[in-house]
Amino acid sequence: MVPNIIRNFRSFIWDSDTHLKSKEERLLLRKLDFSILTIGCLGFFLKYLDQGNLSNAYVSGMQEDLSMLGNEYTYAVTCYTVAYAVMQIPSNLIIQYIRPSYWLAAMEIAWGTFTFAQAGVQNVTQLYVFRFFVGFFESSFFPALLFVLGSWYTKTELAKRIAIFHMTAPVGSAFGGYLQAAVYESLATWLILPDTPYTTKAWFLGDEDKQLAVERVQKAGKAAPEKITFATFKRILTRWRWYAFVFGYVLYGSSCGAGDYFAIWLKSEGFSVVDRNLIPTGTRLISGFCIVLWGFLSDYTGSRFAFVFGPLAYGLIPNGILAFWPASQSAKLFAFLTGGVQLMTAIFYTWANELCASDNEERAIVLSSMNGFQYAVAAWLPIVIFPQTMAPTFRRGFPATFGLVIAALIAIVGIQLLHNRQQRLGNDFSVSETEEAESGQSVAGVGDLKHSGRASSPREVKDLA
Repeated sequence: MVPNIIRNFRSFIWDSDTHLKSKEERLLLRKLDFSILTIGCLGFFLKYLDQGNLSNAYVSGMQEDLSMLGNEYTYAVTCYTVAYAVMQIPSNLIIQYIRPSYWLAAMEIAWGTFTFAQAGVQNVTQLYVFRFFVGFFESSFFPALLFVLGSWYTKTELAKRIAIFHMTAPVGSAFGGYLQAAVYESLATWLILPDTPYTTKAWFLGDEDKQLAVERVQKAGKAAPEKITFATFKRILTRWRWYAFVFGYVLYGSSCGAGDYFAIWLKSEGFSVVDRNLIPTGTRLISGFCIVLWGFLSDYTGSRFAFVFGPLAYGLIPNGILAFWPASQSAKLFAFLTGGVQLMTAIFYTWANELCASDNEERAIVLSSMNGFQYAVAAWLPIVIFPQTMAPTFRRGFPATFGLVIAALIAIVGIQLLHNRQQRLGNDFSVSETEEAESGQSVAGVGDLKHSGRASSPREVKDLA
């Protein structure tokens, strides 16, 4: 009786199908969680720690020390953003041929070197150069980890893991003084990141673990890696998913820009240097909790669309307040505080991971394109709509982000409608692929028939076993 209660409680708190898994499978998941989540969380924490420190430094004296004028802070952010966007797609293509553990370790060592070297900048030009190289070497980490997570975990497991991984971003932004851990993190990447089920040579996984991992992802409908050719890109670009997810995510990501100017508004209102750094920290810490909670709820309920649409719809309130810019300081403070609480990013990536699961290469390119194109837009959009000369009211920027929230909501609904249509028609092929299917040949993407926009329930998992 007691063991059954414990198993049911564990299924409620963690994976909803834990009680259906064998002892060997549960042990495998613990090993994967220890390795992938340790590397992912530490690495992402350090990346956002660095990003947050630039903003903190700017409002804490860097502007005066480097004699920064006009939009020079925005240009420094843009140098980082451009470099970050450039390597997104190439990185996820590279790890189809080079083990992620090797590639990411090399990029992490270079990133750590340039991050430490930033301490010696003497002028704005040097800051531009260092921010560019920091962004370039940092860029591989996020899309590669998303791909690795999606390669190992199934539908009842994935959202909460991506949420835990993503949770470290706002937490990293809230703390300072830990960049020395970058050296150890780069070494740990090489030692314990298990790559993917089909390429892993992890020392802590036995032959039975590796075989079980492959069986799990095959049962979940995840495709094995294939050689990347021109036909690969043609296949991906003749489907709707790349366009829908990239467009939707760019709109969503661009709509989140208002929160980046919280500290600047606090400075304009006369808040002290301490308050300018501490007040936004509260939002980031709350975000960390909310991201994980949202991931658990999404996995438990099996819904992805609702958990993306809901927070985005709420975003109309804080963005609307900033767009209309009321006289009340309390209203604007409320808007900045609640508008900066993140919920849905991890679920958005989980959704894309799952809907592209039947095509390994499509999944890699879609995930990296979502982040890459969003950063590409972020490289120039803030210069246009958030010029420092319009601070702190940003009469062009805040109305723009409000409009982007509305556009993103329409795009999210569009993704769900397209997926529902695909499920109803029972295929997702181009004309040439349909002809191949009718002739009995194997078709990339045939596993799409198995996937829906929600996670599998324990009953469905049991039926598959």
